[in-house]
Amino acid sequence: MNDAIRRTPISFDKASALITGGTSGVGLETACQLAEAGVRRIAVVGRNAERGQAARAAILARKPEVHVEFLQGDCNKAEDAVAVCEAAQAAFGSVDILVNSTVGPYGPTLLHDIPVEQLQDIVVKQMMAPLLTSRIVLPWMSKNGGAIINIASDAGKLTTPGEAVIGAAMAGIIMFSRTMAIEAKRHGIRVNIVTPSIIEGTATYQQVMSAEFSSKLFGKAIKMAQLGVVSPADMAALIVFLASPQAAKITGQAISCNGGISAA
Repeated sequence: MNDAIRRTPISFDKASALITGGTSGVGLETACQLAEAGVRRIAVVGRNAERGQAARAAILARKPEVHVEFLQGDCNKAEDAVAVCEAAQAAFGSVDILVNSTVGPYGPTLLHDIPVEQLQDIVVKQMMAPLLTSRIVLPWMSKNGGAIINIASDAGKLTTPGEAVIGAAMAGIIMFSRTMAIEAKRHGIRVNIVTPSIIEGTATYQQVMSAEFSSKLFGKAIKMAQLGVVSPADMAALIVFLASPQAAKITGQAISCNGGISAA
């Protein structure tokens, strides 16, 4: 007798998606590609209302019939994360796909150059949004299953000069997500992590390449990306796959997307 558990994953045309950091870069491109792949209800989260409305318009330009909500808030703050997640749940009746694409404002800096008073802020702004939003939507997803994709960084896997604190936060996201994957699998919830290195065409790329120390660091990394420097479209394609029924058996994985910079 075959006692194997069999589950039917949620199809994109029946799914609702919530994307934090969804008003620019990887988050916005992921929203657009999810819409093009068949997801009909998408909420994007950001702190700036003007960028939020522009993001909403960009998604609708690529897939006009999609129901798109912009939700304003900072998901690194517990009260904002609760408000945003509850607003998405109220608007769509479910949150079946959660993508955390938030990025902190801090770039690579050698540890001895970081003010002590700044350490806590770096950790909070790099890692709290995935922890908070995942915890909030988890009970809702437990009814029908779902997919959570958290974006971290290769800095959470490899020692990188200038990323002692950022790397600690990224490693925290990775281990949090992997442990959640094991806890949540009994409810049909899959949790995976995407870990890029450098992503061209983003505000973070411009910030990193404009600073002397980090531009030298990542200038070397870019030369090692023999498969090409990763773009938001590359990242989004991987995230859409991990959210899709085609990845129904994949959970707890931290997948690097870095153009060959490393085999992290």
